Amino acid sequence: MPPVDGRRARPGRRYAVVYPCSGVLADGAGPPVPKALAALLGPGRAELLVALDTPKTTSQLVALTGLPLGSVGRHLRILREAGLVLRRRAGRSVLYHRTAAGQVLLDAPPPGAQALGSAGS
Repeated sequence: MPPVDGRRARPGRRYAVVYPCSGVLADGAGPPVPKALAALLGPGRAELLVALDTPKTTSQLVALTGLPLGSVGRHLRILREAGLVLRRRAGRSVLYHRTAAGQVLLDAPPPGAQALGSAGS
């Protein structure tokens, strides 16, 4: 044990160096979730669908969204069964990514935008 103030530290004490988090997962604020999409899918599933702009693992999605691991897994299963998300194995990891159908949901215009566009024609 390293000496502390000329004395030895008490046994059982642990020391650690802590560095601030940096990188892609440290941003905290992801892209906004459209309100209509959150109403349709639920806020958790909508947030996961938005976060899958690039393939990600379950652990990455947990870190990005702050949702519990069990919830992320359950939401991903439901999104997969609905055909909005696919998964593929990459070595020892499983990556999830949006399908074309999932992208269509995200690219849909906000409610009322189509009615305004067609009214002017």
